[in-house]
Amino acid sequence: MSWTIVPASRFGEYASRWRKLHMRCGAPALLAVDFIEPLLAQFGTGAELLAWHERDGVTTAMALVAPAGRGSWSTFQPPQAPIGPWLQQPGEDVEQLALGLMRGLPGFPLVFGLTQLDPMLLPRPADTPSLRTLDYISTARVTIAGGFDEYWNARGKNLRANLKKQRARLARDGVATRLEICRDPAAMAQAVEDFARLECGGWKAARGTAVQARDAQGRFYRAMLERFCDRDAASVYRYHFDEQLVAMDLCVEDRDSIVVLKTSYDERVPNGLSPTLLMREEACRRLFGEGRFERLEFYGRVMEWHLRWTEEARTMYHVNCYRWPGMRRLHTLLEARARSRQAAHNAP
Repeated sequence: MSWTIVPASRFGEYASRWRKLHMRCGAPALLAVDFIEPLLAQFGTGAELLAWHERDGVTTAMALVAPAGRGSWSTFQPPQAPIGPWLQQPGEDVEQLALGLMRGLPGFPLVFGLTQLDPMLLPRPADTPSLRTLDYISTARVTIAGGFDEYWNARGKNLRANLKKQRARLARDGVATRLEICRDPAAMAQAVEDFARLECGGWKAARGTAVQARDAQGRFYRAMLERFCDRDAASVYRYHFDEQLVAMDLCVEDRDSIVVLKTSYDERVPNGLSPTLLMREEACRRLFGEGRFERLEFYGRVMEWHLRWTEEARTMYHVNCYRWPGMRRLHTLLEARARSRQAAHNAP
């Protein structure tokens, strides 16, 4: 029972090991080699490590980890990754795995963090003297079961009436809507160009977070989508008003679910029209009609608009594992003091 640790730059050598464990875990597309390898290529700094745990010659856990400050390591977590890159077989003890890995990491770390874990994949463990879990975000999903009409009639009256009104307005104005779905690897470069053009024309450009076709984000999404499309496991949704591209979704897929990774829309669309919501309605109609997937996953923080589409939400979480129990008590105390000082500072 041991951990092996190598530079993450060697990920390609061990991709087949990751792929096999990913399949045994039933993990989502966001932890597939085709997602993780481009992520590491574009956002890795060279300090990341790849680690795997074996028992009796069988790989039972794998992780990509990175330094996270003085005396601390965590799973590799760039903003483009909705889930932390940690895989473990069902039934393994996450605390014992994390403690074992922490003791093998450079620099004698006192804390090791597992970030952005999905309770659907790894049930949230109970706190112990050496382990503490923290809420991350609530995220939403739509269960795809039954017919679309049944699902749609269960949505709020305001949503249904609003979209019906928008469609009537577009029809009066002679504007035709069109949903296109692309799965061609050769078309992904243009898809990312189109997506970047939408984002760069909106509020994300002002914040400096918009995808640009030739920056690290653009290169990541292109390479990742091309790899998924090569095995028919990605889709790009484009929505048009006549010939005007007004909204897009970038999606990846696995056996059970389709994940909306990124959404953007044209902010020049006239007030009173919601191209993203119109696109989502037509996309959901298709998903229910095709019956290929059991779930539509969003993996972002639950927003008000998510709750128009579903009542289903779950809380993702972080895990902090401490070398000694006293470190957990000290960390908790320091956090409580910091919150108290912040509250006092914010008080009128």
